[in-house]
Amino acid sequence: MISTASRAPALRSCGARGRPAIQAPRCPRTVTRCRHSQGHNAATETHLKLQPAEAATNFCKGLCVAAAAAALALSPPAEADTLLRFPVAKEKPLYEVQKTLVEAWSIVTEAYVDQSYNGTEWDGELVAALTAVADAKNLEEGRAQIPQLLAKLGDPFTRWLPSRQYQDFRIGNDGQLQGVGMLIASDPQSGRMLVLAPIKGSPADQAGIQPGDELLNVDGTSISGLDSDGVAAKLRGQEGSSVWIKVARRHSDIPGVAGLPPGEAPVEYKQFRVRRAQVELNPVFATTMSLDDHTYGYVRLVSFSQHAPEDMQRAISQLKRDGVEGFILDLRNNPGGLVNAAMDIAGLWMDGPVPVFNIEDGATLQSVGLEPSMQAATDLPLVVLVNKNSASASEILAGALHDNQRADVLGESTYGKGKIQSVFELADGSALFVTVAKYKTPAGSEIDQVGVQPDLACARLGGGEGARMFSSGIPVGPGASEMVLEELTTDDCVLTAEVLLERRMEQLQVASLHRAPALLASSP
Repeated sequence: MISTASRAPALRSCGARGRPAIQAPRCPRTVTRCRHSQGHNAATETHLKLQPAEAATNFCKGLCVAAAAAALALSPPAEADTLLRFPVAKEKPLYEVQKTLVEAWSIVTEAYVDQSYNGTEWDGELVAALTAVADAKNLEEGRAQIPQLLAKLGDPFTRWLPSRQYQDFRIGNDGQLQGVGMLIASDPQSGRMLVLAPIKGSPADQAGIQPGDELLNVDGTSISGLDSDGVAAKLRGQEGSSVWIKVARRHSDIPGVAGLPPGEAPVEYKQFRVRRAQVELNPVFATTMSLDDHTYGYVRLVSFSQHAPEDMQRAISQLKRDGVEGFILDLRNNPGGLVNAAMDIAGLWMDGPVPVFNIEDGATLQSVGLEPSMQAATDLPLVVLVNKNSASASEILAGALHDNQRADVLGESTYGKGKIQSVFELADGSALFVTVAKYKTPAGSEIDQVGVQPDLACARLGGGEGARMFSSGIPVGPGASEMVLEELTTDDCVLTAEVLLERRMEQLQVASLHRAPALLASSP
């Protein structure tokens, strides 16, 4: 689960809507100043001064890392302080890498959940990495020292992202991108890169691109050999710029629909010039489903992005107007996202005050929950679907709904990522993801490397012959609703969830009859 930080590294974890702050462990020391010294042989050396930190840091108010770590400012060292000496790179690009490396090291020193740093000699690891950067033959070799330093922590979730990759990450969390606005995926049977659906009102929609179109090339370059992420990267670009897209249109080739006629359909080749624009992605797909005489609301959440709570609230409100009697919340293949989004979405399904998760800080647990004033958007029966790819914030939400007896959890054991990362944007535009806390469910159940255990197992989505085009975790465009509904009617987990809701409705009806006042016979 991710919390975000600004360029001046400040971590916000649970600050919205008055939720309790997460306290950091005491930081043993902080970088305060450094100095260059130059000997007669013109070899340049830098000194970093380390001294004890004086107070714990409140993550929600901000975590301040000494500016000297990023700037390598010049100042004389004091003899009583510990100094780290290392050679300064002669080439300016490598010198900039050294500054980024010290900035990242300093943030980890302050914020990392394990203050033993996996048993490493953390100061010595920094000196070794800075020396390796100074000796690097090229920029790529020098930059490789940043992830190599972080790997010493033995935590795959504490990692560094270069600027370009960080911008791609922000797209998923902001819920917006600059591009043509269409959802694509590789057909698991044919291997063709198909358009799932253009987003309504997007440049792709306005240009006339249709669901089922096969992408052939982008700006005259074949996309053969690229996966969906690679193709998506080619389609994205600066707002206002144009891109040429060539497609093959097979009129009977509609993705996600079973029982297509055999043989090759006639192919029509089309080329579109599409002007990129700002496109908003909706992480929520919602629809009604019927079983016997009951109507239920199906809600799919593909990520805990910034706008996910608002989209979820709109979906719940619309389904209630449609007269649903219960809900199915599909978190399968949802990798998680922002901690604030997870908290806000929990508040749509549960009244406060209830615990949502526990922060583990050494031997103590700190409960993080909803405020007493918070009221849920609905109290109708709920079933939550999870699988082995439901991770992080998905596990937080599923565990909270389960432990507070708000919902039945159906599916597989979840991924087991019980750690919270904060994202720090560094001075060079890259970003550092740092594990700042571990969490458990409200009942104290372990999540990390264990996962949330379902109340009832069900068959995996996409089991059998081939994978489904619209498996959970893929956003659904406006033109693809009917295709999703077609798949849901054959999804064993969804069908089982409907049966559970039907039983729950019967139980509520029986309970209601028992609560009804007795009828008194009238006097003769």
